[in-house]
Amino acid sequence: MTPDEFREMALSFPGTIESSHKDHPDFRAHGRIFATLAYPDAKTAMVKLASHEQQRMILAYPQVFYAAKGAWGLAGSTMVHLDTAGVDLVRQALELAWQNTTAGAEKKTAQKRAARGSMA
Repeated sequence: MTPDEFREMALSFPGTIESSHKDHPDFRAHGRIFATLAYPDAKTAMVKLASHEQQRMILAYPQVFYAAKGAWGLAGSTMVHLDTAGVDLVRQALELAWQNTTAGAEKKTAQKRAARGSMA
């Protein structure tokens, strides 16, 4: 998979925009990052997965996925070796990351509405 293919795939999810974070491209839904590209190098990407999803992907496809270093990795940041990644596998990982971000944003919106309702 190429970086351009990763970019095109990430941008195919509804409501996704490309932005920049620490001098490399990121992909956001509802203002929240679910994937990045070209960090630490041009052949690497990152998808933000739930811990159990990250573990499953790394165990099943160790040649493609690995946890980011430190707290980022513990929080689900999952690195992708683009050179060894297949299109279907990356689409699956991106979809999980996008869904997690979308669900998190919807939950936050519902909490804000509930808080406003209790203030009335």
